[in-house]
This record gives sequence, C-alpha cells and structure tokens, in this order.
Amino acid sequence: MEICFYAAAAVAVLSTFLVVTGKNPVHALLYLVVSLFAVAMIFFTLGAPFAGALEIIVYAGAIMVLFVFVVMMLNLGEAVVQQEKLWLTPRAWIGPALLSSVLLGLLLYVLVPSDLHMAGATTISPKQVGIVLYGPYLLAVELASMLLLGALVAAYHLGKHE
Repeated sequence: MEICFYAAAAVAVLSTFLVVTGKNPVHALLYLVVSLFAVAMIFFTLGAPFAGALEIIVYAGAIMVLFVFVVMMLNLGEAVVQQEKLWLTPRAWIGPALLSSVLLGLLLYVLVPSDLHMAGATTISPKQVGIVLYGPYLLAVELASMLLLGALVAAYHLGKHE
C-alpha cells in the first residue's frame, strides 16, 4: 500500500510541476486533471474513498469545466486557435496518458480486495465526513463556498466583452 501512495504522490508532484512550467494553457489543464486524479488516488490509498470520489467529481469535474470555460471566454483570436491546432497533436497526449495509466494501474491494485495491502486501514464513511464538515468546520465550508462564488463572478466580469 505504501508503494501505491508514493507512486501516486510522485505522479502528483510531476504533473503539478508540468502544470506550473507549461507554456500552453490547454496542456497545463490536461496535466492539472492528472494531478487531481493523483491526489484522489492518494485519498484512496489512505482509506478515504469518499474523499477520493469527491476529489474526482468536484475538482477534476466541475472545477476543470470552469477552467475550460475561462480559457474559452478569453477568446484570444484566430491566430491562437491555429496555434492550438498545431500544438494539440496526438503527441501532446502522451505525457498525460502515461501518467494516467500509472494511476489506473495503482487504482486497480488498491481496489482488488486483499488482506495484504489493507492491513490496519480504516474506511471513512460519507456520514462521518458530513458530521465533521457541517459540525465544527461549518464556517470554513461556508467561507470556501463564498470564495468560489467570488471567483465565478470575477471570471464572468473578466471574460465579458464591452
């Protein structure tokens, strides 16, 4: 189980590094999705499948759609569209596909029931997560929702044409 954790952590660090150093925003978004999947894999290896599923649904799904909409709203012109077509070749998918296949192999290893790699691990239920989130951390959850709402309004005003 430790090998899965460290492998997922290495994929997360590598793909996040490629997000930060990438020059093309679409390629950076692809590596960001891989990074979010790697963090979800880390949650799975730690015995929190609900948190891993939320990571995939909320961040890799909803937040990435928001990022794609922001990139589309900026609409930098026809020259950038042609440049994107030249950059977004099948060769550009090799890195994210390779890292994602490593994560898929790790996920299949974790999901196969065995006493060897789940010894001492406890699973956190959705009810336990809800009790904690909407109990002592209610203020933090509400502040995070206000922060996301502010980011949505800012993205709308930045992308609005006069």
